[in-house]
Amino acid sequence: MDKRLLDILCCPVSKSPVRPLSRAELEALNAAIGNGQVESVAGVAVSAALAEGLITTDRKVIYRVDDGIPVMLPEEGIGTTQLRDFPAAA
Repeated sequence: MDKRLLDILCCPVSKSPVRPLSRAELEALNAAIGNGQVESVAGVAVSAALAEGLITTDRKVIYRVDDGIPVMLPEEGIGTTQLRDFPAAA
């Protein structure tokens, strides 16, 4: 993702900056999605694995990136508190 774009993006709700998901974070998220354990903030089951995503720097919300385009809609966010095996902050 373009560094300039990443520098201006933030969570539309909390205004926290975002960063790309690490490989370990993405793998943990996709494993939970595969097990049917993930819902969006709106309560809709997330059924498709993410190729890439952005996470707020406070590690509370994940936003998917579709074909290089960040989907920064509040209702599309994925809260991390529901992810039991999510890697700890580095």
